[in-house]
Amino acid sequence: MNALHATLALALAATTAVPAAQANPYEASMRDYLESEVLLWVFDATVIDAIRAQNAAHPDITQAEIDALDAQWQAEVGSGDQPLVDAVLNNPASAYLSAQMADSVGAITEIFLMDAHGLNVAATGPTSDYWQGDEAKFQETYLVGPGAVHVGDVELDESTQSYQGQVSISVLDPDSKEVIGAVTVGLNAELLY
Repeated sequence: MNALHATLALALAATTAVPAAQANPYEASMRDYLESEVLLWVFDATVIDAIRAQNAAHPDITQAEIDALDAQWQAEVGSGDQPLVDAVLNNPASAYLSAQMADSVGAITEIFLMDAHGLNVAATGPTSDYWQGDEAKFQETYLVGPGAVHVGDVELDESTQSYQGQVSISVLDPDSKEVIGAVTVGLNAELLY
């Protein structure tokens, strides 16, 4: 079994080891989609390499620097001059995620990767903020450990203007088996449910 298959097996075992709480009536469908579709591509070298590179680029970033980047991102979204947003949206990992979203034939509304600090690494479109570290999608995945899953409620998403539910999972380095980041996938509620 190669490293990718071992990582996939570990992630799948961890996501199914604990029965899903049923507070969200869509949770089972969202977890099924995660297991049957997302886990097939989330550990691709393009994803792993992008997270590794961003983690290596700023291992000692401060909260003040994170806040400044987040403010910069929010000011740039929708403006004509958006170097930070463009750096996230126009990289190989974002192109890879966009291809996965296109292959989903409308089931996926957005995908974004986060590094070890909860900062965007790659995305299929601009998110409302750059720093996800203060949100459950990061805190209940990356901070929890391997195989951790967060399933959000279905709601109108401002950035995609669609009713979606977000499912997030911690991303493991296939070599070290350590959590290096997280990924969030927005699922189209009208198509999946």
